[in-house]
Amino acid sequence: MNRVDDIIAIVGPTASGKSDLGVKLAKKHNAVVLSVDSLSVYKEIDIASAKPTLEERDGVLHFGIDILNPNEKFSVIEFLNEYKRAKKYAQKEGKKLIIVGGTSFYLKILVDGISPMPKVTQELKAEVNEILLNLKEAYKLLEQVDKEYSLKIKPNDRYRIEKALTIYKATKKPPSEFFKTNKAKPIEPNLPIYEIKIKREILRDRIFKRTKKMLQMGLIDEVAYLEHKYSKTPQAMGAIGIKEVLDYFDGVYTKDELEQKIATNTARLAKRQVTFNKSQLKVKDIELII
Repeated sequence: MNRVDDIIAIVGPTASGKSDLGVKLAKKHNAVVLSVDSLSVYKEIDIASAKPTLEERDGVLHFGIDILNPNEKFSVIEFLNEYKRAKKYAQKEGKKLIIVGGTSFYLKILVDGISPMPKVTQELKAEVNEILLNLKEAYKLLEQVDKEYSLKIKPNDRYRIEKALTIYKATKKPPSEFFKTNKAKPIEPNLPIYEIKIKREILRDRIFKRTKKMLQMGLIDEVAYLEHKYSKTPQAMGAIGIKEVLDYFDGVYTKDELEQKIATNTARLAKRQVTFNKSQLKVKDIELII
């Protein structure tokens, strides 16, 4: 195809080749890339995130990579700020923007929008964070204040529980009532989203090979460094590839079991990504733009 839209997105499960394809298309169509990956945003998490190296980026400018320290929190707000920065740069330089990544939840935010949040004080944030220390109890509280909204989310959906309780504490209104009067506004409602489709057995083989390569590259040493510098508590330390190594340090797994566990959990993640893309996004065949 000779041209692509000014902004497009490429989705697909982890290890499906999104990053490589994004670079190839960017070079072909004079574009920059915005990575949509909740782990690649962190500096110093290089192996566990499988972020493209400078060599693999091949001179293509990437946004959304190495923008936070591992002890900082990545949320929708940070993503939208980085999206605006990437779009502004692309428009100024007369380039296209290719959004690439496996965290499709953020693409859904671009297409569907996000409801404005009420003004929140630091004291209120601290109060909600205290409640969230016990996620099970936090969900029970949400059920009590807004049964309607609680039925729409899962008991382990920390992001939405936090948002709902924050709204309730700030407005004294049930979140479902707040959302009815503060509707989400789409940001990129017509964003073309192309999906990489890959056979399950081929993807699983790629995942196992990538896991082995990550361990050979020094994943264990990387996680040891991160734990020593930042502890186990930051959000990023619960990511696949990191949490299993932390368990390995605690004697939960042998080294062989560690490799198997990371690969298995990554394959499960890939399955969830495929399901999300199919059910939540309107995707097009990737062959239309290659």
